[in-house]
Amino acid sequence: MVTSAGLLLYRVADDGAVEVLLGHMGGPLWARKDERGWTIPKGEHAPDEDAHDAAVREFTEELGSPPPDGPEVDLGEVRQRAGKTVRAWARRADLDVSTAVSNTFEMEWPPRSGRRATFPELDRVAWVPFARARELVVAGQVGLLDRLEEALTNP
Repeated sequence: MVTSAGLLLYRVADDGAVEVLLGHMGGPLWARKDERGWTIPKGEHAPDEDAHDAAVREFTEELGSPPPDGPEVDLGEVRQRAGKTVRAWARRADLDVSTAVSNTFEMEWPPRSGRRATFPELDRVAWVPFARARELVVAGQVGLLDRLEEALTNP
């Protein structure tokens, strides 16, 4: 079973509105997809690797800097459509998204061309209002947003 771990940053604006930090998935398969084309910074890890350590590592790789310090909420696990399990934590912290630089991946593109191309794992990163985040994030991760909202509503 494929398991990923992720770290969802959130912040609370002066007006009390919650925003979450999401990344738009990179590469040609996601280039024209906005709704359901965003994710929390996350990635796969080995069964013997601590999931929280993997979440911090993946955040660092996908945004180009370690996550800022802040209090955390354990969001537990969700299962995505393809069967991947995502274990996540939310951390209250702020980050300047203009400094984000994602790592890259390589794939054959165009398909069956024999050519390899390199793409960023996340092609953009943004602070997104909570309600809009539910529309943008891949369907399997909406449950993580629900759990964060519950934790913030009932501390």
